[in-house]
Amino acid sequence: MAAIPFNRPAMLHQLSEVPKWDVVVIGGGSTGLGTALDAASRGYRTLLLEQSDFAKGTSSRSTKLVHGGVRYLAQGKIRLVFEALRERGLLLRNAPHLVTVQPFVIPCYSWWQLLFYGLGLTFYDLLSGRYSLGRTSWLNKKGVLRRIPTIQSNGLRGGIMYYDGQFDDARLALSIAQTCAKQGGTLLNYVKVIGLIKQADGKVTGVKAQDVESGQVYTLQAKAVVNATGVYVDEILQLDEPAQKPLVLPSQGVHVVLHSSFLQSDTALMIPETPDGRVLFAIPWQGHVMVGTTDTPLQTLSLEPVALEAELNFILQTAGKYLHKKPTQHDVLSVFAGFRPLAAPTHETGATKEISRSHKLLTAPSGLVTVTGGKWTTYRQMAEDTVNAVVKIVDLPARPCVTHTLPLHGYTTNRYANGLEGYGSDAATLETLAQTDPALTEKLHEDFDCTVAQVVWAVRFEMARTVEDVLARRLRVLFLDAEAAMAMAPRVASVMAAELGYDKVWQERQVTGFLALARQYLSVNIAREQSLAGI
Repeated sequence: MAAIPFNRPAMLHQLSEVPKWDVVVIGGGSTGLGTALDAASRGYRTLLLEQSDFAKGTSSRSTKLVHGGVRYLAQGKIRLVFEALRERGLLLRNAPHLVTVQPFVIPCYSWWQLLFYGLGLTFYDLLSGRYSLGRTSWLNKKGVLRRIPTIQSNGLRGGIMYYDGQFDDARLALSIAQTCAKQGGTLLNYVKVIGLIKQADGKVTGVKAQDVESGQVYTLQAKAVVNATGVYVDEILQLDEPAQKPLVLPSQGVHVVLHSSFLQSDTALMIPETPDGRVLFAIPWQGHVMVGTTDTPLQTLSLEPVALEAELNFILQTAGKYLHKKPTQHDVLSVFAGFRPLAAPTHETGATKEISRSHKLLTAPSGLVTVTGGKWTTYRQMAEDTVNAVVKIVDLPARPCVTHTLPLHGYTTNRYANGLEGYGSDAATLETLAQTDPALTEKLHEDFDCTVAQVVWAVRFEMARTVEDVLARRLRVLFLDAEAAMAMAPRVASVMAAELGYDKVWQERQVTGFLALARQYLSVNIAREQSLAGI
């Protein structure tokens, strides 16, 4: 199928051009985007609908790791780790502009820890086979301090150094979406599925969807419908069958972002066992240090989750035990929360760390296919399994999966700097755009390399529709420094309004809305507001 320009008007036009879709995917996170890409690359007429922005939820709020899962190895989940390590290698090969090799150090304060973690990570290497990113090594005390000079040295015996992958989750999601469009797929953000279409025998034959921007409702026919909405899969399942039992047990993970001085290293710190038996990472990311995560069971969901002060303090206190410079709430530049779509267990459990991170597929009597669980690293395998399931239940010609070797949009082995790292091969074209007008080279903030040209690019070529889309997911500033993002908002709104043809009222609403959102990323606001609410 012919490539479709990656802009919203062109995508909306397809809704009236295609009488019946082969596959409609609901959900624009990693799983939905991966599924749409798999289906489109096999030649199926594919449509993806996302109620908000691509990767608005969980998929932009990860720990930024492409990994096998060291702690899953300790739990004996060998198959899950093996699959993830293979997918880690494929992702590094298919998107080297977005995935990099990241060294980690586990500090050890006893000889037993050195032996235990050293042997475990050596086995981790063996499982990775030809997809290995580097060999695990034992470090003495001086070696650990050379790698991470800010580590707590009292009682330090040495450490273990191993390798995993790091990536920019939101920009990878965008790259997958752009690749899908190249393969002839149609993808729309800000279009919400409000109902399922069924024939007399109860089989699902399409969806009803509403354009959030215009209010227009579309009736879209499809051979197959895939529910890939992450933590929200139960909402779509209940559109199909109101009595459907919950398939997902949501869990919240929180991360805090600190100044680079807390780590002073390109090597990440892995704390193998926190007081509650989990792991904690301190990772260098885009000139800052990201620390996380938590694992808190929740009963209610929202499109914009907010960190609990208890989670924030847990991260700061745990990190403070391993760093000379102990971080406080006033050191936090941004704190963000995300939900994990954990597949609900079949028995009662009080610990989300014990719930499987492997994905689950469910085909309802109506033919609705639901996929949930899993993690970013295995998104491609999840998508392949999902499309294979779709082909079995509907009248589609069987075609092999090709995503194992499909380069993602922006593919290049060249490394760009000055804020253009996530653009890959698009960086050169973006730089050419910036040269057409001196105003486009102006920086949005003195502490960041982001320019006006990147805002224009996000609107024209990356389907950004709001100030939040740009500052949270295209440029990532909200996740790095909330106050800096707030300072950028008026200029971003002005540039976007000029590109989209909106007036000053739109600009003011965008800025007001974004400032209210960004305040939820400030740790001092979280502490104050939850204290007043008695949380």
